[in-house]
Order: sequence, then C-alpha cells, then structure tokens
Amino acid sequence: MNIVISDPKTGKAYGKKIETTALLLNKKIGEEVKLDSIGLEGYTAKITGGSDKQGFPMRQDVPGLMRKKIFTSGGAGFHPEKKGQRKRISVRGNVIGEETEQVNLAIIKQGSKKLEELFKTEEKPKEEKKETAKEKLVKESLETAGKVEVAGDSKTAKGKVRK
Repeated sequence: MNIVISDPKTGKAYGKKIETTALLLNKKIGEEVKLDSIGLEGYTAKITGGSDKQGFPMRQDVPGLMRKKIFTSGGAGFHPEKKGQRKRISVRGNVIGEETEQVNLAIIKQGSKKLEELFKTEEKPKEEKKETAKEKLVKESLETAGKVEVAGDSKTAKGKVRK
C-alpha cells in the first residue's frame, strides 16, 4: 500500500510504500492515526482520502468498503464542466480495506525530526536532451546560411534554381 503524507506547513508531499496495512485497515476518512509504526516517531496524521487498485477515489460521504455508483454534481471523482451538470460515477466507500492501494494523509502533529530529513530524496541530475536528426539539420543549415562558398555551390546543383 502506498501512503502520501502531506505537510500543510511546508506544502510538500512525501510518498512511502508500506507492507503492513494493519495500521490503516478499517479506518475511515477523517480519523486520526499515529505514524510511529511506519518509522515516523511522534507524528500524527488525519486520513484525507485515497483510491483503490483500479484508481477509483474514496469518498467521505459514501459509507462502507465497497465500490458504489453514485449520482453526483461534484466532489471527489467528478468535477463538472458546466453549472448544474450531474453524472453517475463509481467511487470507493470511506473505509480503508484490502482493495485500497493509496491513502492520503495530512500531518496534524509534528514529530521531533522534520519530514524532509526522514524522506531524504536525492535530486537526480538533469540529463542533457539528445538532439534529434531534424534539429541537427536545422542547426547545420542555419550555420551554413551565411557562408559564401556554399552559396556558390548551389549554382552548380542540378535542378531548378529560381532567381
């Protein structure tokens, strides 16, 4: 199961994959959870949402574990394009179960160490973009555009030359 921990103070989110789901199993959206068992000593978080293995979002106003079809005019899982638009969508209930793949958490109580220290991420150096064949040809043609000897060669070239 993946958990996404967001820190409202810094505005950053950190991802972590956990093997033991006993900490979150049968908890509802809105409940508070202590994160000591996953290595975040002193941290307390609130469950804000999640999604199942097929990508259907959890919704706070749908009770239970199961996936259900609801008729909605907005909220998690549907954002209407027009005012008053409604749609029937599939969503997951507000209880975390075995089918839940991702759980979103928001930090309520900070621990002794900062989250940035606990989730050290090495920044990867940006790789230089490889130049495509078309880009090489354009670059070469721009470089040779001002050369006089190349312009003289174009007169001897076969084919129609416009004057």
